[in-house]
Amino acid sequence: MPHYLTQEWLDEARELAKDQPEREGASTTIQYVVNSGPDGVIKYYWVLENGRLLESQLGEIAEPEVTMTLSYDDSVSIQRGDLDPNAAFMQGRMKVAGNMGKVMALMPLTMSPEYKAVQEEIRAITQY
Repeated sequence: MPHYLTQEWLDEARELAKDQPEREGASTTIQYVVNSGPDGVIKYYWVLENGRLLESQLGEIAEPEVTMTLSYDDSVSIQRGDLDPNAAFMQGRMKVAGNMGKVMALMPLTMSPEYKAVQEEIRAITQY
């Protein structure tokens, strides 16, 4: 079982998400910054094209369209399904910088039954 926020975990999650339906317009690059974790600051990024996760890598991507920054504890709570990411944003617990139009284009994707099902599968294989 892969540890949360490791490259192994990112690879497994990407594999589980490979059959997501195409979602026209849900394309962006997202840089994640997770602070205050047991291993310090963790940075990773996603490359999404029409709702499909093409890349998920530890590290930084040059010129991300969106950057999301949050604490490790809030990140775990979101991943476990205990904290809604929209609520985290509205409460100021998740900072979002960059192209808000891209973020809004992802909202239908994150609310879809297919996405939610993959999140459940990822939770089942994650060691925190």
